[in-house]
Amino acid sequence: MAEDKNGLAKGLIIGLLIGGVVGAITALLYAPKSGRELRSDIKRKATDFAEEAGDYLKTTKSKVQDFANVGKSRSDQVVSDVKEKAGHIMNDADKVLSEIRERVGGEGSKIKSAFRAGVEAYKSEKGREV
Repeated sequence: MAEDKNGLAKGLIIGLLIGGVVGAITALLYAPKSGRELRSDIKRKATDFAEEAGDYLKTTKSKVQDFANVGKSRSDQVVSDVKEKAGHIMNDADKVLSEIRERVGGEGSKIKSAFRAGVEAYKSEKGREV
């Protein structure tokens, strides 16, 4: 997405530069001046246009850099928030697991005893049938 915006900005700048040069040259060629005056005007206009384009480019670079810095700081904040929330979730999960272990731990011996009693009852009933 950022590449699309950069490509669009570059295309816009290049289009402005080319359009400005073509427009300036066309205007100068249709002006009734001598060749020397015309060349001087073209050179002056080209210099002015190059300076304006350089200023525009500096401004654009500055704005892009500011935008990138804002995006980076926001993404850093989001990552920090996600890490903090994930830590809280992990702590809550640990608490729940501890509670489950405590409940099951106490009931575990009762379940084992009941299972053993069931196996013994099965064996004794199985022995009677024979």
